[in-house]
Amino acid sequence: MSGLAVRAAASVRSPRGRAPEGVPAALDYFRDLLTPFGEKPDEELLSRGPHVHHRDLVDLLVADEGVGRSRPELAIVAHALPDVVPFTAVAPHLTEQLGGRAVNFAIGQQGLAAPFTALRIASAYHRSGRAAEVVIAVLEQTTLPTPYPLPQETPLTDSAAALVLGASTGEGLGFVRAHAAGSAAAALGPELGEDGTLLVLGPWVTQDVPDHGAVHRVAPGSYCTSLWLELADHWQEWQRDFRRVVLCDTDPRSGRSHVALFAATGG
Repeated sequence: MSGLAVRAAASVRSPRGRAPEGVPAALDYFRDLLTPFGEKPDEELLSRGPHVHHRDLVDLLVADEGVGRSRPELAIVAHALPDVVPFTAVAPHLTEQLGGRAVNFAIGQQGLAAPFTALRIASAYHRSGRAAEVVIAVLEQTTLPTPYPLPQETPLTDSAAALVLGASTGEGLGFVRAHAAGSAAAALGPELGEDGTLLVLGPWVTQDVPDHGAVHRVAPGSYCTSLWLELADHWQEWQRDFRRVVLCDTDPRSGRSHVALFAATGG
C-alpha cells in the first residue's frame, strides 16, 4: 500500500476570541488540580486571555473547503497546551464535522512532539489498511490558569493547522518518517545531504544545525503549531519546488529535537 500524502491543509492564526465563560467553575477545577503542587490559579491571567477554545479552532479549520469535505477513517487532535475549558472532548467534535465515522482521539502532554507522534500513528493506521484517509488537527490556545514555563520573551498566539492525508497517487507531498534525538544536529543528520531538500526550522531551534542550502525559518509565536502552519500554507509550492521537505523543531522544555520528512511523489 502506498504511503500517506498531503491532500489538503488549512491554517488559522489569531482568531477572534469569546467572552470568558464558566471562569468560576474552571477556577474551582484548577484550584483542585494545582493545590497539591503548592500552586494556585491566576484569576486575572485566566480572565484576560483571548478565550479561543479548541472547539473554536476546529470549527475554523473545518470551514476550509479542503478540510471540510474530508471523510476520514482516523481523526487525531494534537496539542501541547491544554484547552481553556476542562473536560472537553474535541476529537469527537472534529469527527462529527467530517462525516462521523472516524476513529478519533487526542494526543497531549508531549509538548511539541505531539504532531510528530500523530503522523507516526496515522502512517501505521494507513499501512495496516485501517485508514485510507486521516485528518490531523494541531491546536494551540493561550488562555491558561498559570504562566506556562516557556521563555516569556516569546508571547504565544492562538493558532491551529489541519492536514488531510490520503494515499499518495500522482504528484503530491508524501510523509516518509518522523523521529527525535537529543539535539537538532543529531535529529537532522540522517535527513540532509540530498539535493533538492528544503529544511524548515521551527522557532525553538537555537542550536547549530548542519550546513544546508535551502532553509526556511519559521517566525516565533507558537509552541507546537509553527511548523504545521507553514506546511499548511506552503505544501503545494514546496512539493513543486523541492524533492524533499524536512521539518525540525526543538522542544524548549525537554531539549529534544523532532524531525519529520516529507518527499514529493511522482506524477
